[in-house]
Amino acid sequence: MSDGVDAWIAAGPLPQRWAMRALLALAARPRGAALLARAGAVGQLAGSMLAMRRYDEPAQGRELGWDAAAVVERGRLLRTGEGRP
Repeated sequence: MSDGVDAWIAAGPLPQRWAMRALLALAARPRGAALLARAGAVGQLAGSMLAMRRYDEPAQGRELGWDAAAVVERGRLLRTGEGRP
């Protein structure tokens, strides 16, 4: 598990930490993801947490079209162009 998502989960109360870790483990497996797809909002939560974990890894994020360094640089250029600090 990535450091950012793990820290986010660790900040929650104990029962929720167990549940979120179990959901992530289940969602990471094809059969588990298929089962969660039938669970409505719980399945969406698990899928969202799995996506957060993937985007938190820089190499995987770039493969998925997300480059955090490029976003930061674009923001700096926009602020500079507008005369903001």
